[in-house]
Amino acid sequence: MSIPRASHSTSTQLTMTSENQMTNRRSLLSTLALSTTLLVSPTQSKAEENYSPAFVQTYDDFIPMDQGTWQYKDVTVGKSSDTVEKGDRVVYDWSGYTIGYFGRPFQAKGGPAGGAFDKDLDFSRTVIGSHTVVKGLEEAFLTMKPGGVRQVIIPYGDLSYPPSDITHDLIGPKPSTFSGQRALNFVLENPRVDRTLLFNIKLIRVDKQDGKGGFKRGEAAR
Repeated sequence: MSIPRASHSTSTQLTMTSENQMTNRRSLLSTLALSTTLLVSPTQSKAEENYSPAFVQTYDDFIPMDQGTWQYKDVTVGKSSDTVEKGDRVVYDWSGYTIGYFGRPFQAKGGPAGGAFDKDLDFSRTVIGSHTVVKGLEEAFLTMKPGGVRQVIIPYGDLSYPPSDITHDLIGPKPSTFSGQRALNFVLENPRVDRTLLFNIKLIRVDKQDGKGGFKRGEAAR
């Protein structure tokens, strides 16, 4: 049995149908290409680069300060009569965690509750108002007394580490190990993660100015 040959009109219809299908495919591909372009538009990419939520980590038992820009919780309230004022030198111990990014420690001492600090350690020091530690911690020290242990939640921004000092030599506290500094910087330099930090601080003592350019050693917390 022979296969009938297509007529001229039938061949023309098949050719037109094939051309229409190709045109439809081109139109579909153009639409998909446009959609893809919109999904990765420069505006959205810029927004992703600037991703930095004020607070992703919040806790009901923490006290919000300065309209919620930072938070704290006292683990132990200091019983000393000494108070902290601008110009005082505070001696303290600390630990730090990237609370907004898997809670990884960048400075670990004692425990996360801040209750077991080693008294033989070389404690950190800063003068309140000298801006040599992150602003959030300076604010926290002002309402503490020696012996007090406080947890402080600080968001990324003006209260935290500045991006211009990646070695943390100018504004601390600086992690005491290279691995700790690397863990901290990994978060601080990554705009796509929550860069909220948690500090545990224990105020050891408060040294008052002696009027001669130095400080009078305060009574250490027991």
